[in-house]
Parts: sequence; C-alpha cells; structure tokens
Amino acid sequence: MARETPVLERVWAEAFPELSREVAPVSTPEPRLLALNDELARDLGLDPAYLRSDAGVRFLTGESSGLSAAPVAQVYAGHQWGVYKPILGDGRAALLGERRDRAGRLRDVHLKGIGPTSMSRVDGYAVVGPMLREYLMGEAMHALGVPTTRALAVVATGAPRHHDEQVLPGAVLARTASSHVRFGSFSYAGAHGDPALLRRLADHLIARHYPRARGADHPYRALLGEIVDASAHLTAQWMRTGFVHGVLSTDNVLACAETIDYGPCAFLDAYEPGAYFSSIDRFGRYAYDKQPAIMRWNLEQLGHALSPLLADDASTVEEVAVEIIDTFDGRYRSHWAAAFRDKLGLEDRVESSVVTELTEAALNLQADHRVDFTGFWRDLAAAAEGDERPLRDRFLGPAPELDAWLNRWKALTPNSGLIRAVNPVYIARNHIVEEALDAATKGDLAPFNDLLALVHEPYTERPGGVYRRYARPAPDGAPRHRTSCGT
Repeated sequence: MARETPVLERVWAEAFPELSREVAPVSTPEPRLLALNDELARDLGLDPAYLRSDAGVRFLTGESSGLSAAPVAQVYAGHQWGVYKPILGDGRAALLGERRDRAGRLRDVHLKGIGPTSMSRVDGYAVVGPMLREYLMGEAMHALGVPTTRALAVVATGAPRHHDEQVLPGAVLARTASSHVRFGSFSYAGAHGDPALLRRLADHLIARHYPRARGADHPYRALLGEIVDASAHLTAQWMRTGFVHGVLSTDNVLACAETIDYGPCAFLDAYEPGAYFSSIDRFGRYAYDKQPAIMRWNLEQLGHALSPLLADDASTVEEVAVEIIDTFDGRYRSHWAAAFRDKLGLEDRVESSVVTELTEAALNLQADHRVDFTGFWRDLAAAAEGDERPLRDRFLGPAPELDAWLNRWKALTPNSGLIRAVNPVYIARNHIVEEALDAATKGDLAPFNDLLALVHEPYTERPGGVYRRYARPAPDGAPRHRTSCGT
C-alpha cells in the first residue's frame, strides 16, 4: 500500500456545493494516535503503517497539506425534540472526502472535533472520552451485526478543552459511513423551495444506496419505500440488542440507515421498556420502547420533504407520502419478529403469531423481575440443552410464570446453536464503558483496549473469572446510568 497522503474523491462537495461549506481544520499542537482501526483502514486501501506515521496522524486530523480533497462541513436541517431547526449542519465536523472500499463502494471519511465551522453552536472541539465512546460503540454495534458508522481512528490533539465544566484532553475522531446524507438534508432542501436540489439529492441517494429504485415505475416512491424498510430493519436491530440511541432527531438519522452519533446512547441492563439515559431527555422522548414510534415520526418528516417528487398532482403528494410511510408499522413488525425468532432459536415453521406471543411474554417476565436483558437471551441456549439453572438464577424469587413460559418454548424444540449465534455474551456495558473512558482520559488505554477486544467478538464466551464482570450488569445499588451528548 502507498505511504503517501491518500487520494480522496470529492463526490459530495462537487455535486452539492450549496450543501457544503469550506472548513479549515485547526492545527493540533501535539497529535497522538490513541486508536486505529487496522481492519477498516485496509478495507479502504489505507496503509495502517502510514496512518501511524506523523504524516498519517496529520491526515487523520485533516491537517495534511497533501490532501486531494478539501474538507467541507455539510449543511442540513433537523427536528430536535420535535422542534424544527431550519439549519443545523456540521458544527464541529467536516467531510474530508470519499474513498472506495475493496468492494468498490464509496465511503465517506469524516472528521469530528476539528474546530469551529460556520454552523458551530459551541466551540467546535471534542475531547478524548466521547470520541473513544463513538469508536467503541460503533465497533460493538458492527460486531453485533447492526448497520452502523464506524470509526477509523481517534487522535489526541494535545490541546486541553473545556467540556462540562472541566478541562479535558482534546481529540479528533475520524469515522466512516456509507454516506452522511441525513433526513434533515432533505428537510433543508425542501424548506428552501428548490425542487431541482431536492431531485438531485434524491437521485444521488438512489445511485449511491438504493439502485433498485431506479428501475421502478416511480423511482422516488420506490426510494422512500426502501428508506422506510431499511429504517424499520435498523430499528428492529436496536430493539434486538437492547440499544437505546438517545437522541433520535432527524439530523441524527442517516438516509442510508446506518447508526450515527453515539452521544447519549446506552445498552439496557435490567429490562425496562421505558428506559432512557440521556441527561437532557427529561420526559423520555427517545426511550427504548419509543424508538419505533420516533423512527416513524422521523420518516413522516422525510416523507413530507420528499413529497413534491412523489406525484405530478400537487394535491395528492402528501397522500402518497402518507401511504408509503404507513407501511413502516408492518415492515417493522416483520423485522422485529424475525430478529426475536432467532433470539428464541425457533425455526421458520413456528408461526409468527407464536413467536410474537412468546417474545412479548418473555419481555414481560424480564420487566416484572428486572432481569438482565442480554443475559436472559443468552441463557436460553443452556436451557434449550436442559440446564435451566443459569436462567432461573436471574430471578430473585419464585416465578411460576417462568415455568409455564419455558414449557411452552421448549416444546417448540429451540436450536441452542442459533441462540448462541445471535445472542451476545458481551455488550458495551454502560458502567464498564465509563470506567474505560475515565481511565483513557487520564492516560491509561488498557481498559479501553481490553473492552474493545471483547466487543469485537461478542458471541464468543471467554473462559476464566476475569471475564465474568464484562458479562454482568451494573452492581446492585449502582446509580442510574446517565449520559450526555458529548459526541
């Protein structure tokens, strides 16, 4: 692999200058590589050895003078907490350019924490803990099979930054995505009454992500339908893994249906349908059990923005959009049932209604007894093989309803191998994530690297007592986990 500064394309910046603003990343006084995703680098044809060099680290902060692509901040709107903001955009981030992976697919190379842009709402900088969180969570989700953006690297800048009334070490995150086109990108184009821009943006999305729509009788209706389905699938994957995004505004939802912006996110410990963890989500708008409804609401905003392209008769465009968005509920239920069918280890011959009833009953059991979400599903493998003790030990008292549930479920001959293949042993447990990030902020990366190694192989149980704590929820009596929008 070449060791000179990588060549990047300028697909977005050249196609959408009206949705791009030039950015000059701030010089970092003492950049130091904290984490590098070797596997992802190689997939993009980037030499990890080069990225570890002084020039490579400067490339990862956007400072390399040999760049073939000038960074741009992307412009978009968004609905935050249900309130429309006509312009948000990249306030401390920039699209460095695009790079093709081994399969020839275009991938964005995007930087966060580079300093202020023309759309900054704060100072535009980032700090080590939140940037490593995004790296860790993206890798955990990728290993779990959830569509996600992924971090390429985290670089400490050597510049202290004020964050949450503290002075913390600064950092820049380099991440990749299939693209960073957000629902809010369409809201921005639609609000500006520029039908040509809206059409170009839709055509760009079809070409880059949804090529099947091009051959449909009505490509733009097909595009919206494909986004609805991909978003329904993504949401079902969040629910399958017990993931709570935390800030599902339309500027934080990608049209390519990859998870983005791991700020106030968390995984469930004890199953609690209404659990939310964000310190600023006072009413649980983005709680675990509300994620499907919020995703549908976000799609309604996208449908409204896209509606001028959906019919020639202006009086019917909104009706067409509503009809397409209305398919979300059925699509979501289908993806959700398929995901939990696998978690239960049940074959396709088992009727979907039975899968749904068993899943809902299992979730009610977990909620009533505050059972660990991840552990319950994993313990079903041993129960399917005749050892119910690990599962029963999660219930603190008598649970006669568990007996009835197990009898009904075991009568369907669940597959223990499938259960182990889809239900992880290890997730990014909230309290352990915080321990690792606190240590990394103080200069010790060992806990972060240990946790990262485990979440890279979440389905493989490691022998030895040292690993047991990684598979357990927070200790009894621990304060409720709270997160902030640090990323």
